[in-house]
Amino acid sequence: MDETPLAVHEHRPGELDATLQFLKRTWSELRELRYARVGRDWLHVVDVNAEVFEVRGLGYLDEDIVAVLNAVNAAFNRETIHEPTERDYKEFKTGRRYPWAYDRVM
Repeated sequence: MDETPLAVHEHRPGELDATLQFLKRTWSELRELRYARVGRDWLHVVDVNAEVFEVRGLGYLDEDIVAVLNAVNAAFNRETIHEPTERDYKEFKTGRRYPWAYDRVM
């Protein structure tokens, strides 16, 4: 799979809003999102056509990764996301959905 990104953003600590704006702008260039790959200092978001956009300077060790993965609807465990891994990256499916009435109080 050719992972040449269609667009790249350099994430800087304290500038989470700029990264989230980049995700919103580039999302329209992709088809339905398939998965997110998170390395130590990068994030790839891949669609069903294997097209990629990349955020550099943000990895699974950073606190901001939780907000970014939530923005792309990735299914991940908040308690273990920051734990190191022997692999080059962690991969999470996107398109997380909530059941009807998920937020209702009974």
